[in-house]
Amino acid sequence: MRRKIPSTAALVAFESAARHQSFTKAAEELALTQSAVCRQIAALEAFLGVELFRRTRRGVRLTEEGLSYGRRIAAQLDAVERDTLAVMGQQGSTSLELAVVPTFATQWLLPRLKDFQRLHPEVTVNLTNRTRPFLFADTEFDAALYFGDADWPGTAADFLMRENPVPVCSPELIAPQYTLNAREIAALPLLQQTTRPYAWRQWFGSLGLQIEGDMRGPRYELFSMLAQAAMHGMGVALIPPLLIQRELAEGRLIVPLQHAYLSDKAYYLIVPERKAESAALRAFRDWLLEQAQAYRREHGLE
Repeated sequence: MRRKIPSTAALVAFESAARHQSFTKAAEELALTQSAVCRQIAALEAFLGVELFRRTRRGVRLTEEGLSYGRRIAAQLDAVERDTLAVMGQQGSTSLELAVVPTFATQWLLPRLKDFQRLHPEVTVNLTNRTRPFLFADTEFDAALYFGDADWPGTAADFLMRENPVPVCSPELIAPQYTLNAREIAALPLLQQTTRPYAWRQWFGSLGLQIEGDMRGPRYELFSMLAQAAMHGMGVALIPPLLIQRELAEGRLIVPLQHAYLSDKAYYLIVPERKAESAALRAFRDWLLEQAQAYRREHGLE
């Protein structure tokens, strides 16, 4: 069946004209004549049966339909360009597309990834942030580094490590003290992590405490946001040490009470069943599991 898709040239001309709100500037950008841009857009309007621009004495303005269509077309053209550049950049190599939870990927995976590249120079690993589950069938991802449980239909999950969060804050927040007990911590603003809403309740519970208001406080989706808020004295955050090693080493964050608890959820490598036979993915999986096992052993997380 023939697809109902207008010409790419017309879409490119329209996207440029919509972005600039000018046929003249679009023509300059695309190295075309203004009349050529006008013809492309007129052909697109005829194809759609919709007026995309309103012509006035002062120039052109997008109609409501043109504004809506322009936003969607811009996103689609960006995606086509990214995919094209990715194919051009492979040049015979194999690439892996990984969805990753951002702070874990930045602080733990990336410092180690050079070792994988040394062992497998033929494999390019691309990382994209995803903090929540998704359907692999709707994406181009080969695997995901995910925090949660292993119950992800149609996939195989490999355990990497559990989290061991500790309370951290700016030294100025509690100066001149350097340590606090759990109830003193509970009296401070508790910074919350969006994807771990019960973290403080679990941490206090591991000390045998029930604290009223343990789920109150500003919420942040990323640990990097939590760390920044804590460093700016906005409160106390629960963060796994592996994600803030530099901040702790430099004294920008301190641990007022050395008590951690092992979370009931964990980091996993999630691989869809349809990708299980990929040689590049198997090599990455084997390397990643070795790295995670070494880290667990070194930090007593076995």
